[in-house]
Amino acid sequence: MGSPLPEKLLCLVTDRSIFEAGRHPPEARVVDAASKAVSGGVNMLQLREKGLPSRDLLALAREVRKVTRNGAVFIVNDRVDVAIASGADGVQLGEQSIPISAARKVAGDDFLIGRSVHDLFGAEEAEHDGADFLVVGTIFQSRSHPGLSAAGTQLIAEIREHVAIPVIGIGGITAANAMQVLDAGADGVAVIGAILDAVDHRAAAEKLSDAIGLTELAPGTTSNGTN
Repeated sequence: MGSPLPEKLLCLVTDRSIFEAGRHPPEARVVDAASKAVSGGVNMLQLREKGLPSRDLLALAREVRKVTRNGAVFIVNDRVDVAIASGADGVQLGEQSIPISAARKVAGDDFLIGRSVHDLFGAEEAEHDGADFLVVGTIFQSRSHPGLSAAGTQLIAEIREHVAIPVIGIGGITAANAMQVLDAGADGVAVIGAILDAVDHRAAAEKLSDAIGLTELAPGTTSNGTN
């Protein structure tokens, strides 16, 4: 199993398409936003840049690794090879990704493997297969997943009753509703627009961090209560 995660998680999932209309290259703005978000309290960052050529994705991952090192757990979406080559802490696997067992065989026991799930069956299966954490959604209506109906916080509560590994809620989460997700049993929240759509990425991260009480925890506290 992978290394312990922070006790309470605030995860930023990247999306360079948000920055495509800007004057600067979207990839450079992703790195800048990541840096500011981490300084504002984000303690997990998932690089999710589908469609980017492998060479460019690896280059971006290495830059993001630099700004997350010693500040946030760094996860690469889907691409185990890029995650390993960039020095990431782990990988996030979707329903159509390679099996958890295959990723574990390649990456080793110390590598974090997350699994995206949308129902209780998927959550239980992922835990059984050796996932270190789950990303569960879509909780609220989300622009990034317009075709999926919102499951609501009851999905978090249902999954929490049956799995022991950390659960992160995703989908339409903002500073206004983030605590509802934690109150339902989640260990953290993952956001895209709540930070990336903001003019001030650091301030947006700070607002979310305050909303879920992340700043109340001692620095370095992990999911098993150790430092």
